[in-house]
Amino acid sequence: MLHENKEEIEYVILVAVDHVTEKNDYTVFDVDASLDELSELADTAGAVVVGRVVQKLPHFNPSTYIGSGKIEELKTMIYATGATGIIADDELSPSQMYNLSQALDIKIMDRTMLILDIFAAHARSAEGKLQIELAQLEYNLSRLTGKGTSMSRLGGGIGTRGPGEKKLEQDRRVIRKRVSQLKHDIKEMAAHREITRAGREKGRIPVFAIVGYTNVGKSTLLNALTGADILAEDKLFATLDTTTRVFEYKRETGKQKILLTDTVGFIRKLPHDLIDAFRSTLEEAKYADYIIHVVDASSPDRLAEMKVVYNTLDELGITGKRIVTIFNKIDKIYDDDMKMGLFDPRAVDYIRISARNRTGLSLIPEMIDKLLREDRTLIEHIYSYDEMGKVSEIKKNGEVIKEEYLEDGIYIKAYV
Repeated sequence: MLHENKEEIEYVILVAVDHVTEKNDYTVFDVDASLDELSELADTAGAVVVGRVVQKLPHFNPSTYIGSGKIEELKTMIYATGATGIIADDELSPSQMYNLSQALDIKIMDRTMLILDIFAAHARSAEGKLQIELAQLEYNLSRLTGKGTSMSRLGGGIGTRGPGEKKLEQDRRVIRKRVSQLKHDIKEMAAHREITRAGREKGRIPVFAIVGYTNVGKSTLLNALTGADILAEDKLFATLDTTTRVFEYKRETGKQKILLTDTVGFIRKLPHDLIDAFRSTLEEAKYADYIIHVVDASSPDRLAEMKVVYNTLDELGITGKRIVTIFNKIDKIYDDDMKMGLFDPRAVDYIRISARNRTGLSLIPEMIDKLLREDRTLIEHIYSYDEMGKVSEIKKNGEVIKEEYLEDGIYIKAYV
């Protein structure tokens, strides 16, 4: 049972270490962009950002994440801004969190805690809630030793949604028992989804998994194409639960039906506990026939975001599938040269649209048809009237180009 906590506004200072030295145009790490994203995450969680601190170091300080000089600078900023907590842009070790708490006498949070908190607030399905609780408990399990002061400062707000502090008050044995039960329940749900997936495969309807960075417009796209009523907000992780909808469109040779599966958005430094907990859900993309990669065309950091998506897919073992890329939000780009410069080297095809304005949506069926035809064989055959069952099967699962009734049977030209 999830533990309810009284909501309270938290005033936070963002802290980051700029430790990446090797950079190139595709994998560039921009500490300011990372902090901008962390600020959006904090806003989504209901916190107010009152300051930023960045320290350039070759590596994280193993004891306190940042150096002693920056800690003193933070003390001054905390006093000046009235901050109630700090959020580190990376996952802190238990000792780093404890030592910072001791040095600053303030609530300490990290990027992982923040993301888990947002997921706990936004999960709607039974499976989603179980996956979040599992991720939170596994994250917190390593932080039980010496929790003392740092955990007593959690209070309300970020880090206390979902199982939160109530679960932390229990001992390791009880938590491990709960983790074991959660894994069992999630495994059972995954087995049920496997049965549903097998039913879809039996029906031979092509499945397209929609993936992308968080807040690129995946849910807006699914709503625009299928009429689905999925929450679509301009916030990070507005939707978490996997949704599958039928997309049927007309073409000259008849109708085509496919399944579109929306997945949770990816993000920089997505916590490993979260990837593990959501693996069964994210693997919907693994069993799809094709991948639709949605990219925010207006994002100045889109190359790095695309890299994050592909790295996450690789980590999940989702490789070898043909990918088509949809550059969304072109209504936010006013430079035609910028629009024409959008491309994805890993995609077999790509288009530019605005899902919100419904600009370019007609290009999507054309792109899908092209992809499907490349995986089908063109046949020309005369079937006897005793073989009507085969003809019906072709009509149901193929694309009939020409059909003609002759004396000795039915002439069919189709992609199957």
